[in-house]
Amino acid sequence: MTALEAVAVHLPPHAVPIEAVGERIGLTPRQLRLFRRFHGLDQLRLDPDGTLPDLLDAALDDLPELCGRERDVRFVIHARSMPVAVPHPLNPLHELLAARGLGHANAFTVTHHACAVGLLAIDLAGRLLASEPDPAALALVLAGEKTFTRDAQVVPETGIFAEGAAACLVSAGGERHRVLSFEVRQRPEFDGRLAEDPDLLARYQREYPKVMVEAIEAALDRAGLDLSDLSAILPHNVNQASWRMIARRIGYPVEKVVLDNVRSVGHSFAADSLINLHTAITRGLLRRGDHYLIAAAGVGATFSAMAVRY
Repeated sequence: MTALEAVAVHLPPHAVPIEAVGERIGLTPRQLRLFRRFHGLDQLRLDPDGTLPDLLDAALDDLPELCGRERDVRFVIHARSMPVAVPHPLNPLHELLAARGLGHANAFTVTHHACAVGLLAIDLAGRLLASEPDPAALALVLAGEKTFTRDAQVVPETGIFAEGAAACLVSAGGERHRVLSFEVRQRPEFDGRLAEDPDLLARYQREYPKVMVEAIEAALDRAGLDLSDLSAILPHNVNQASWRMIARRIGYPVEKVVLDNVRSVGHSFAADSLINLHTAITRGLLRRGDHYLIAAAGVGATFSAMAVRY
């Protein structure tokens, strides 16, 4: 059974008010008021001078469980929301792994689930490890991206991106954070440029809560759990308003949805779920034996949910 052995997070120390980012990318005062007052955004963690390898390397610095176990890592998966992260022909992932003593691992990127791709990477890591004869074999999932284009800085009327990063060691048989189910719902009719198609954006916003709830309920059903069994829901950090709406729709206490990082960190692409898991652990919101659910949505559109037992 897939298990999360250890999770580390890097949040750049540079906190930027959303107005500063909005001014740079041309958001209107009305749009900024919407983000702050309705969606609950305040500041974003950014590293304006750092590169993508710097970001991912900093997450690995905070993963002491990797030290001495590098040779056990068979797979490294970069969970990437954006199809392109750096100009061709640069390959920062392989350069980073060579410097970290992980050049022997099979390393690749998964994408096309947008900001839900972090859950896909965890599921894929577990399935790859299930075929490994060595029970000590590990996979390393990395998440975190740079806001290097306008498309990588804002989701129209929905959220603004940040540059948090995370690293996660995955095993096929650990005792903690065991994955009980993983469910995906995809709606390809919403694939398009939301910023340039107001009708598509409006239809996506209408359907968003419904399909997200479908994925959540499917993951709970497969795991044999009810909402009342969950100690927490760990969402992606796109905004607070959408998750408050979803919590009301399913009848789940909104105070048990980990939303603090929406305001203080921002939406860090596919790293959100691991950032929120790290927050839940360090703040004592989860205890051994607790069940929790990770949920995320990505434009395109993909809606994913994963049930886990601590």
